[in-house]
Parts: sequence; C-alpha cells; structure tokens
Amino acid sequence: MRDTCHLDTFVVDNLPPPDRMPDLINLKELGYPKHLNATVELVDRHVLDGRGDRIAIRAPGLVWTYAQLSHVIDRMANMLVDMLGMRPGNRVLLRSANNPTKVALYLAIIKAGGIVVATMPLLRAKELVQIIEKGEIGLAFCEMSLMDDMTAAARLTGRLDRVVSWFGTSDGELGGLLADMPDSFMAPETRAEDPCLLGFTSGTTGVAKATIHYHRDLLVICDCYARHVLRADENDIFIGSPPLAFTFGLGGLVLFPFRIGASSVLPARSAPDDLARAIEEFRASVCFTAPTAYRAILAKIGDYDLSSLRKCVSAGEVLPLPTYQAWLNATGIQLMDGIGATEMLHIFISAPVEAIRPGSTGLPVPGYEAMVIDDAGNRCPAGTAGRLAVRGPIGCRYLADDRQLNYVANGWNITGDTYRMDEDGYFWYQARNDDMIVSAGYNIAAPEVEASLLAHPAVAECAVVGAADESRGMVVKAYIVLNDAFTGDDSLRKTLQDYVKMDLAPYKYPRAIEWMDTLPKTESGKLQRFVLRQRANSAPPEGPPSKRTG
Repeated sequence: MRDTCHLDTFVVDNLPPPDRMPDLINLKELGYPKHLNATVELVDRHVLDGRGDRIAIRAPGLVWTYAQLSHVIDRMANMLVDMLGMRPGNRVLLRSANNPTKVALYLAIIKAGGIVVATMPLLRAKELVQIIEKGEIGLAFCEMSLMDDMTAAARLTGRLDRVVSWFGTSDGELGGLLADMPDSFMAPETRAEDPCLLGFTSGTTGVAKATIHYHRDLLVICDCYARHVLRADENDIFIGSPPLAFTFGLGGLVLFPFRIGASSVLPARSAPDDLARAIEEFRASVCFTAPTAYRAILAKIGDYDLSSLRKCVSAGEVLPLPTYQAWLNATGIQLMDGIGATEMLHIFISAPVEAIRPGSTGLPVPGYEAMVIDDAGNRCPAGTAGRLAVRGPIGCRYLADDRQLNYVANGWNITGDTYRMDEDGYFWYQARNDDMIVSAGYNIAAPEVEASLLAHPAVAECAVVGAADESRGMVVKAYIVLNDAFTGDDSLRKTLQDYVKMDLAPYKYPRAIEWMDTLPKTESGKLQRFVLRQRANSAPPEGPPSKRTG
C-alpha cells in the first residue's frame, strides 16, 4: 500500500508501475518535507509570515489580499468537506474562464486533500464526458454561462453526483453553499507525494490522457523555472491569457506569483486587445501568453501603454524569430521562449534574459537535464536532429494509460519534439514528430477532427494535417473526399466547419478545407499523411510550431 493521506485511492492505485516511472533527479536538493500542502505553502504561508496584507488577486471590481484569499479558500474547503462530502483523493472538476472564484476553488480543493481537474471552457459535452469517465469524477463546479455543455455531459454519463453552478464572485448556488461556512480550515496531513492535480492533454488519437501531479510538483516549477529563469519578485504584477486548464497558465498566473507573494491580474477577457488593455489598466509587469497574441498586440501596439512590462514569457507554440525581433524593437523587451508539456507540468527548457539566443528555445532549466537522441535511444552528436529527451524533479505519470510506455523510456521523458543541440548546449526546435497540430497554442489531435468530419453524411473519406499559418503557427487543414450526392463548394465548406464547431471545441475546426478525388495511400491502403503535410506546407510560415506547455 502506497503511503498516502487519500481515503479515495483511485488515482494512487492507477499510477504507473514503478518500472514505468520516470527517473527523478535533483529532487532532494529542493528540500521538501515528507508532509506538504501546496495551498498552505502558496497562500497561508504569506499570512503566517506577516504578509497577509499583500495583494494576491486583482480583477475588475475586486481586489483580494492573501489574508482575504486564505479566508475564501477556507470557507470553500469547509463547504467541500462538510456540505458536499468531499474526501481526500476525490476528483473535482472545474469549468469556467479564469476568474478569482476559480482560483479560490482550485486551491480549496487542494487544501482539503482533493484532486483538481480543470477543463478548458470551450470543451463540448462529449469531450467533458471523456474526462469525467477517465477521472471517475463525481463532483463538478461550473460557471453559469457554461452550464449547457456541462448539463449535457452530466446526462451522458451517470458518474457525476453533483454539479454546483455559480456566477459572478461566488454567487448563485455556490454562494448559498458558502453562506454559513467558517473561514478557518485545518488541512489534512497531505504528503508531498499525494496527487493534487490531474492535467488532461489530448493524445494523437484524440483520446484524452490524464497526467498526475503531486503537491510538491506545484512548488518544483516555482523553485526551478520561476526562481532561476523567470526571476520575478514580490512587487511584480502577473498577467496572461492561458486558461488555468493549461498548466502554462496555472504556473504563470497562480503558482509563480503566489510562491513569492506577488499579485496576479485576472481580466474578464483575455483576447489580445483585452490583454493589452488590462496590462495598461493594472500596470502589469510580467506577461504570459503565446506568440500568436504577441503578434496580434504588435499590430495595435500604439494604442496601449505597455511601459509597465518588464518580463514577457512566450510558450504554447514555437516563437518565430521575426516575432521575437519585432517585439524587441517595439518594446525593448526580449521575449523569453520556453518549451514544456502537461506531462512535465511546465517549462523545462528556456533561458534567463541575459542568456537568450534569438531563435533558440534555450538551455535546460536548472534542476533538469535534456538531450537529443536517435531512434535507438543513443545520444546524438551536437548539430544532429533527433528526439528530445528530458528529466528533472518532475516526470510523466499517466493515469492508467499504456501510453506511459511511449512517453517514458529508460527513465527519460520523450516529449515528441524533434530538436538539435548546438555545441554550447542550446536547444533549437525542428518539428513535431506526431500527428498533433498546435494552433495558436492549442493542441489539436488530427484523428479527433477526422472522426468528427466522418460523422457528417457528406464526407466519404478525410485526412487532417497542420498547415503553416503566419498568424497562428498552424491551422487545421482537412482534405476531404465527398460522397457522390454532394458538391464541394463554399457553402458545404462552411457547413462542415460549423458541424465540427458544434461537435468539438470550436478551436479544433478545420480553417482550411480542400476537396480531393482520392487521398494518397500506400499499396496496402495506408494513408500517406506526409504527402498531405508537404502539400499543406508548400509555403512555410515564420517558423515551425511545437507542442508546448499546457
């Protein structure tokens, strides 16, 4: 029996077996005790050390200090345990845009010993069902404006026992449950190795994978990447666009600022124009977003005062050199590129500002090691492209998933990216080596989009690939063979695009569709996807896309 405080041991029981676990290095040097609660360290520690009056969260019409946030979290934790019967180890789904209530719920679940499952607001019912079934989730919290798909998902699966809705700042059903809750809560004796987060990521098959992260993991990324590479301080004001369901967003907007007692801005909307406007309004100094957003802001940069910025982090997709240079010319700030993965929780290759080499992703974050290997697992010489392998104080742990064997080999995490390393140890991105399409920071599994299109009566055959795009890095492109009764025209193109938008998260729809008489195949009938990739990418973009954090 594994040492755990969990009464519900479903996640602990479905960890990969020991021989499939990644090697962990440099963990002892971080000095974490056996017993650890991430929320206590991220929020309550500031109150206990006399910093409770520092501002933790800023949002339109709302400011919470660390002391106020701690009280909100404790009321929520009491509600979870006393009103909703949550027990350590239970999984709890969160569905909303980034807002103060979501942050407080996230941290309350963790403080009470639960396991957070945050989901993208754009996911449709069938995608939510996949997550609910995979994680065996019985309790969910959903912001009222997103309840339609949540309600549909609850009907499709009999697993959910309760869905609690809210609107505004803890209004609605959630507000009623919190009404008489005390604002003091004693956390259970969670262990550093107790799971507290399931991060879901799409596989190339479109079947969701759940990555398991421990209480200590939430601190590791703060004490490695944020401390040694980002180097923010307690006076910084963090802002960004990634949803908290992307671990890129979780780190940049919650964990990193809270670890050092800084503050986080959560604007009502985070499209590029809204993000730039909020930077000006709140005088934000550290920004986390994807290259797509930086490019969009550049187009209207004269409309906003961005002079408060001092650190800008780019991840979610590859950072094209022209975007880096244009941002530097316009703001005087070097974009800090980085690659990470949901499996590794956050960024593991990057570079502090003084060590940036434009066009390179950077160096292994202190505490991590990385190398480029060939198909046999041998280290490649400098300058030779191969598969990226990484290890550190965090590694991939899939929940009950045979794909663990694909990601972890000989103790190393094999990310699915093709890189080359130069003689100075800098890593240079080359390509993705699977069927994942990364568009504007979103990971999109080609087979999932294909399955959606094939369900439409017009489609006889289809294949989906990523096509180069200057503004989004990649877009989803579908090559479609139609059934005889249908004609390929603009009207049908829009019909199919709308069909996918209704079936899947809207960002997954094919922005480009090309009609084909036949699809290229081998003599054995296997689709030659590489032929379509070459066809789709005859005009290369600024730079190739990559699977990044979140």
